[in-house]
Amino acid sequence: MALLTISELKKAAREHSPQEAVIQAQIEKLTRKEASNGKPFHEVQFRDGSESMILRAWSDTSAFESCDVMKCGDFVTIEGIFSHSASFGLDAKRWEMTPLPDEDIDILLEGSTERRKLLDECDRIIRDAVSSLADPRIRALCEQFLSQHGARFRRAAAARGNHHARRGGLLEHTSRMMASACALCEVYPELNRDLVIAGVLFHDTGKLWETCPPERGFGIVPELRGELLGHLSIGIELVNSIWRELPKEGWEELSPSTEDVRLHILHLVASHHGQLEFGSPVLPKTPEAALLHFVDNIDARMEMFFTAYQAMPEGHQAPLDWVRPLGVAPVPPLSNVEPTCKEEVPPPKEGELAL
Repeated sequence: MALLTISELKKAAREHSPQEAVIQAQIEKLTRKEASNGKPFHEVQFRDGSESMILRAWSDTSAFESCDVMKCGDFVTIEGIFSHSASFGLDAKRWEMTPLPDEDIDILLEGSTERRKLLDECDRIIRDAVSSLADPRIRALCEQFLSQHGARFRRAAAARGNHHARRGGLLEHTSRMMASACALCEVYPELNRDLVIAGVLFHDTGKLWETCPPERGFGIVPELRGELLGHLSIGIELVNSIWRELPKEGWEELSPSTEDVRLHILHLVASHHGQLEFGSPVLPKTPEAALLHFVDNIDARMEMFFTAYQAMPEGHQAPLDWVRPLGVAPVPPLSNVEPTCKEEVPPPKEGELAL
């Protein structure tokens, strides 16, 4: 049987149901319940690096017995025949669950070869942007953050839902924003490029304590700091704490002033939600802050479209299910025109008129 991620399984079951497969995942929730007829069952929510799924283990199955000895946080292998229905989504009538060996847990947490390559590329994009910074104060701030919190930054999610809600999602989100923002700085050379790069890097760093899975886990476990303060407040605090640690020799000679640079970076973090009703304590008041807000919103919305399309069955042409944050039911995308090879025209012979 094919080893699939949960995301791959959901799509495969939509296209070819029933689908025989093996899944490796972590138990996120495990609840014992009773059906209306009094028959007991376990409802189990699994999560891997792609997304989550829920299966039910009835009392007359081996999976039910496995659930009696398993607990939340355990890593398991799930093997079965899965189906998809419009009413209940993904389901499996008969499935089995066994503990995942320790050596396979580390591989699962790191992700597939393709996933590791993707995150390595995201990391490279961000570090290349930081290394290009001209202002030594901003470069020192960004480098210190990556040095102190790089491992946590790599595994953090960008959200609990809606977009990039997975281990490593924040790194993906930030790198896409970084590439977009750097490109826009070429279009608008009036912008302070160093501030834009710092704003992209730090705008969601509070999520390292708000939506960050543990070292050995996929689930986004709420932390008290994140719950009480929120990621904007934590991001502001983080910038200030790192700034205080930095050596400041020669900074008094730089222009603009060091205090102005610090305040502008803090403004980028504080205003990046763009509107007061969306949690920003202040509206964007600089072009760099406005650009950061729009680039953040663009990448989040693109991800929601792409996620909807990834789950779309092959050849599907009708509008998809309603996506609440987008406010629409996405229409299947139109593919790009494939380039055609033009027939080569031989050069004109001597004395002939070139057309």
